[in-house]
Amino acid sequence: MGHDSEYTGRYVVLFDPSSQESGVSALSSAAGIAPLERVTGTESGNVAELLERPDVSVLFEDLSAAVVEVRPEQRHALVTTAEAEPSIVTAEPERMVHALPITTPQQAPTEFFPAFRSDEDVIARHTRAETAAVQGPSWIEDGYTWGLQAIRAHLSQLTGDGVKVAVLDTGVDTDHPDLAGHLEATESFVPGETVEDVHGHGTHCIGTVAGPADPQQGPRYGVAPEARILAAKVLDNMGNGPDGQILAGMAWAVSHGARVISMSLGSRVRPGELFPQTYETLAVRALALGTVIVAAAGNDSRRPVRTAPVSRPANCPSILSVAALDPALAAAHFSNGTVNGQGGEINIAAPGWQVRSAAPGGGYRAMNGTSMATPHVAGVVALLAQAHPDASAADLSAALVAGAFPLGQPAADIGAGLLQAP
Repeated sequence: MGHDSEYTGRYVVLFDPSSQESGVSALSSAAGIAPLERVTGTESGNVAELLERPDVSVLFEDLSAAVVEVRPEQRHALVTTAEAEPSIVTAEPERMVHALPITTPQQAPTEFFPAFRSDEDVIARHTRAETAAVQGPSWIEDGYTWGLQAIRAHLSQLTGDGVKVAVLDTGVDTDHPDLAGHLEATESFVPGETVEDVHGHGTHCIGTVAGPADPQQGPRYGVAPEARILAAKVLDNMGNGPDGQILAGMAWAVSHGARVISMSLGSRVRPGELFPQTYETLAVRALALGTVIVAAAGNDSRRPVRTAPVSRPANCPSILSVAALDPALAAAHFSNGTVNGQGGEINIAAPGWQVRSAAPGGGYRAMNGTSMATPHVAGVVALLAQAHPDASAADLSAALVAGAFPLGQPAADIGAGLLQAP
């Protein structure tokens, strides 16, 4: 995948919510951008089609964010206008994002610019060696997966009852017997694709968040079995999607009252690369509206030889970055770490190796990656939100990190430590 294929040619523009109309006018008059099609998070039915049209730019009014079509000759004017206009916070090129485990073979990434891709693709060739090498606690998974035991979710009296958790991913198997009754709402932001998950990544992540206390088969695997799931399909059936679809899902989730947004997706960043201002600003706005955002740190490391930087958008200061642990409760060999500062730190760690959860078609499978660790964290946020219904999003984030169990490993690898359920 070449460098240019990671960029769509569109731009994501953020406005100051207090002077949004001034920014919209400036885009039209100074940069020549066509009038924006306005949508709200609750009116999301045709967003996928709007985003696909080359003659339409879309304004997500709830987030004061727009995805704009920009012809090559307009780019200079757009950037100049954004720098000069106080009501425009930032304008950044739209990039592709990828699932951080994918069930279908993906094109090998280039050194710096993969798609939003799945964890499993990245680490599959290491599986045999890792399985043989990991010697940790003896986890017996008769009643609960090792992940639920490690974070002590099986001992919690909390269930996440009624708390809304949004999972932005490849969709969900809406007929899965373990999950069908847990879906509060579903929406696809992928043109031409329904919310049904043919990839497997989204269903697996949703199962880890809210799989039932008594699943159809095997041990319990859901952290918050009575949470309500908002399933947004923002990545296509191959596990890829542009920023605009992610933003659409975020706007939809916030408008539907999500207390936490779980994003097991990302794209690689270079050492020293700054976090994306777009996602950081939106995360700050989401926090103010009561929504915590958690995201996968990425799976580009080859420990102990090389530790890769935390992926985008998990590298934003206001997004909780989640590392993966193996059954020995050590950082998984693929898990990214704190290489870049200014948001590129690991915040917390959770189980991300051979995690069993739901699979499309009503079945189950084990998957690896920081993608698998992230929904453990989202589930625990749901438990905390149930226990403290009036807590702010910032308070929930602080409680989550403060409750981690220190493992005596570098914070650069595991942040505050092992996630713990209240």
